[in-house]
Amino acid sequence: MAEKSSHDLEYAHVPLSWIGPVRISGNVMNDEVKIPLATYETPLWPSCGRGAKVSRMIEGGITCTFVGEKMTRSVIFTLDSAADAVIARDNILSRYDELKKVVESSSRFAKLVDIHFQIASRLLFVRFDFFSGDASGHNMATLASERLMSYLMEQMPELGYGSISGNYCTDKKTSAVNGILGRGKYVIAEAVIPEPVVRERLRTTAKRLAELNERKNLVGSIMAGSLRSGNAHYANMLLGFYLATGQDAANIVEGSQGL
Repeated sequence: MAEKSSHDLEYAHVPLSWIGPVRISGNVMNDEVKIPLATYETPLWPSCGRGAKVSRMIEGGITCTFVGEKMTRSVIFTLDSAADAVIARDNILSRYDELKKVVESSSRFAKLVDIHFQIASRLLFVRFDFFSGDASGHNMATLASERLMSYLMEQMPELGYGSISGNYCTDKKTSAVNGILGRGKYVIAEAVIPEPVVRERLRTTAKRLAELNERKNLVGSIMAGSLRSGNAHYANMLLGFYLATGQDAANIVEGSQGL
C-alpha cells in the first residue's frame, strides 16, 4: 500500500463569512467595509451582522481613533549586582541614538521608538519598542533585539546574556504591561446609538443597556479579578478576524483585554 505524502493530507477549513458592511469613521478611514470572520461558532455571524446594521443607522457609524502602534521585545541582561544593573540602565539610555542606528541596520522598516527597564535583583530587563511598518513585526522585533543585545554586550562587557525574550514584552501572555505601555495597534472605538435605534434593533433601552454594562462588564470583571479587562467578548470577533486574515491567533490573549 502506497504511503500518503504530506501533499495528500486533508486539511480542516474553518467556516468563513463576510459581515457587514460596517460603517467606520475616524482618523484612519471613512468608509463602509465588509469584514471576514472565520469561526465554528456560526451564530456569531448574524450577531455581528446586527451590530453592522446598527453602525449604518447612526451618524458617522463607529468612530475609530487610532492612537498609536508598536511591537515590543524585552531582553534580559545579567550583572554582578543590582547597583551595576542601575548603572547599566543609565548607560544604555545614554546610547539611544546609537541603538536607533543598530535597529535601522537590521531592517528597512524597523525603527526604535522607546526603551523601558525593570530591575529584578541582578537581572536587567530591557523592553524595546519598535515601529514595524505594515507588518505585525514579531520576527522583526526579535531580529532587531538580537542585534541590539550583541551591540550592547560588545560596548558594555559588564553585561551578561540572559535571554532574547524576557516575558516583559509581553508576547501572548496575560499581563498588565501591554495595556499600560502599549503593544500592537491601540485603537479606541466609539458609537453614539440613539434611543429609537436601541429599541428597534437591540430590543432594549439605553438605560438597561448601560446598567448591564456596569453590572456585568465592570463590576463582574472586578469580582472575577480580570486583568485590565472589562468587556463582554472582544475575543470572539477578534479571533475570527485573526483566523480569516492569517494572523497569529495566539495574540488573542492580549486582544481579549479592553474596556
